[in-house]
Amino acid sequence: MIGRGIDQILPTPCPPALHEDYLSSALDYIWLAEQVSGQIQTPVGLDYIWGAALDRLEDKQPDARIVNLETSVTRSEAYEAKGINYRVSPANARCLKSIEIDCCTLANNHVLDWGRPGLLETLRTLERMGIKTAGAGRNLDDAWRPAVLDIPSKGSVIVTALALPSSGAPPHWAAALNSPGLSLLADLSDKSAELICERLNSARATGDVSVVSIHWGPNWGYEIGDDQIRFAHRLIDDAGVAVIHGHSSHHPKAIEVYRNRLILHGCGDFLNDYEGIAGYEEYRGDLSLMYFVDIDAASGDLAALELSPLQIRRFRLEPASPTDAAWLARRLARESAPFGVAVSEASPESLTLSWAAAARDNRADFS
Repeated sequence: MIGRGIDQILPTPCPPALHEDYLSSALDYIWLAEQVSGQIQTPVGLDYIWGAALDRLEDKQPDARIVNLETSVTRSEAYEAKGINYRVSPANARCLKSIEIDCCTLANNHVLDWGRPGLLETLRTLERMGIKTAGAGRNLDDAWRPAVLDIPSKGSVIVTALALPSSGAPPHWAAALNSPGLSLLADLSDKSAELICERLNSARATGDVSVVSIHWGPNWGYEIGDDQIRFAHRLIDDAGVAVIHGHSSHHPKAIEVYRNRLILHGCGDFLNDYEGIAGYEEYRGDLSLMYFVDIDAASGDLAALELSPLQIRRFRLEPASPTDAAWLARRLARESAPFGVAVSEASPESLTLSWAAAARDNRADFS
């Protein structure tokens, strides 16, 4: 979430006026963060916000870098009166290039905060930067079209994105035949699963690695509904999806491995401007994770998952302390244990997954 307060510390921000009950200026979010963590010397460089994440990426060198971009990229003033409106200026959105993002999924409850003009500017800006998108488009076909990331000598990663009303995405944001909008799914019913599986099977060729990015569920809490589990299993069973990339929660949630396929039920926020806002402290929303996923390209199975714990301070990603990394490992282990997944500390900079007990066929539990 690189909008609002984060946009204001970057070199070329949007006007700071907000349309919220909580605060009237995006600059106030900087003030809140500074009360907790100290002064931010503004403006900062475009790579400032990524901090330690840049070192992690330099070390790991992933083939594809995929994020859910939860903000509109626009200077549009056509805001929707929905209480919270995120935007980052097109000039400041160049920070995505400094971390070499390959694909932004846009199916979420903030990409149309500044209306359809804001969405169209978002799409144009990302296209100019050479960043592929999924989950929103200029019409129905465009919104549902997956992003294809070609990995030299390895194959392709096919990224499909969709949002659910449970995440707060308004139904009228859905793309129509000739109208811009989101790839918005009405529910997680069997009929919806069948529709998505048909789309996925028509888009994926043999050897492709399929990633489905889903914005679902509330912002806080660890509960995962049986309907979410059943839906994720169906995408794996009937469409061969390799990774379910779930998000909406402001903190990481349980990790599941089903038939050797990865389900991230809620990745948490990678970056946000919530520093200094009181409430929900028990979830430690200041702690962030990078998910380094190794997929066997031939089978689509999960080969390894390494998690890098970080902390958001002064709107920047810094290494998590050993105490915080240990807390995050314990919490993820607790939430993932019902799925037969163990999370442990390999080092203060790395958490690892094991899932031997999860390799069994547990389809009967949610059929």
